[in-house]
Amino acid sequence: MDISVKSWLYDILNAINEIDSFFIDTPKDFFIYQKDIRTKRAVERNIEIIGEAMNRILSATDKIALSNSRKIVDTRNRIIHGYNSVSDDIIWGIISKHLPLLKSEIEVLLNE
Repeated sequence: MDISVKSWLYDILNAINEIDSFFIDTPKDFFIYQKDIRTKRAVERNIEIIGEAMNRILSATDKIALSNSRKIVDTRNRIIHGYNSVSDDIIWGIISKHLPLLKSEIEVLLNE
């Protein structure tokens, strides 16, 4: 695997781990998240990083297949360019449903 692609995979993994760390001392509860502006902005920033790294991977190779990769890039673009239309529900769905799968896929790729 190309060193740049591997680096971007690590960037994604680190961003996911950082998001997970926000819920170590705080329950992983949507209503608590919704009221915590700092955590919301930190999560959004990490999703931006994930989306940018994913975009770079998609541009560099077609040999890496990750679930929802195009949707991840689209979400990054929406957070950056359509920040006033970012839905807490959508971000929460990403946190709870999509990031665990993405994390496991990346760990498999990095262990190959």
